[in-house]
Amino acid sequence: MELRLTDIACARGGMIVLDGVTFALASGQALMLRGPNGIGKTTLLRVIAGLQPAVSGQIDGADEQIAYAGHADGLKATLTVSENLQFWAKIYGTSGIDDAIAAFDLTMLIDRRAHDLSAGQKRRLGLARLLVTGRRIWALDEPTVSLDAISVGLFADAVRAHCAGGGMVLMATHIDLGLQADTLDLTPYKAAAAVETDFDEAFL
Repeated sequence: MELRLTDIACARGGMIVLDGVTFALASGQALMLRGPNGIGKTTLLRVIAGLQPAVSGQIDGADEQIAYAGHADGLKATLTVSENLQFWAKIYGTSGIDDAIAAFDLTMLIDRRAHDLSAGQKRRLGLARLLVTGRRIWALDEPTVSLDAISVGLFADAVRAHCAGGGMVLMATHIDLGLQADTLDLTPYKAAAAVETDFDEAFL
């Protein structure tokens, strides 16, 4: 299995921010997206995840295979930790949440409601959702925000296990996670000049 982007252009606020992005990601690989703030890392991840269309170019291999984790944790505040994971397992048609709970050290929190969790605990729960999706490709936007050093280690272990099982990880992060991963600097793909489009992603 392979995720392949060919000459992708994407826009933010009606302005093209990246143009000509081309790369391939194979089973078992992790790729780190780098570049200065505002370069378009989040926008590119949203395009790959299908949350907004590309201005031009082609994406192959992403159909029904991507689990996206952005800045929001995607939790139901009134549900417990276990209920949140069970909810997402049903959404994705999978079963079993034990591995996700163990991977992110949530055992002692399974009966606690999400709105009673700390910021770091919410983040761990939000990332644990990845393990119940059954999706082969993880698209992650600054996933370690609010995590302490121990939790960052748990997350890195989860990424390693996912890749070892043939999964793929595409991640925008400024943190060195100690992972065996390739790096893609998006700076060369920055649009030469701001180009307006008639596309407005605000309604997505």
